[in-house]
Amino acid sequence: MPRPQSKYKLINSSQNNFDKLMVEVNAYPEKKRHQAFPSGTLNRNIRDVLAHLHPWHLLMLEWYKIGMNGEKPYMPAKGHTWKTLPELNRKIQEENRNLPLEEAIQLVNDSHIKIHKIIEKHTHEELFEKRRYKWTGTTSLGAYLISNTSSHYDWAFKIIKKSLKN
Repeated sequence: MPRPQSKYKLINSSQNNFDKLMVEVNAYPEKKRHQAFPSGTLNRNIRDVLAHLHPWHLLMLEWYKIGMNGEKPYMPAKGHTWKTLPELNRKIQEENRNLPLEEAIQLVNDSHIKIHKIIEKHTHEELFEKRRYKWTGTTSLGAYLISNTSSHYDWAFKIIKKSLKN
């Protein structure tokens, strides 16, 4: 699936991928929704995948708030660099391993709505013009939003679908 190149496509791709993900999650019987994935993946079940998305939404919301106030946010998170993403993702997984699935579903739904409000309030130019905001560096605000929504939802859908086939 090509990356969205307009505000309209970003809104649609993000919402469609989120809806597809949630349909997939809700399609499984209760017992299977808690089934462990095959070994070899960091995220061990549906809850882990959803509990991965929510903190990334929170990171995006924090970057946005700090960045739009003219400051430089820690990216991806304080004490981490883009090269240490595996370590950050393990930390996220560990911090959320006791989160009930239903709570993970509610949290990711709530933070998805907050991210969408950001997308909706910006013009196409504000979203996709590179270097428009100092805090986004050489890329665009839209690129960060795509990574935290449509692309991330597609990843989550694929990992759940593949892992629960077994």
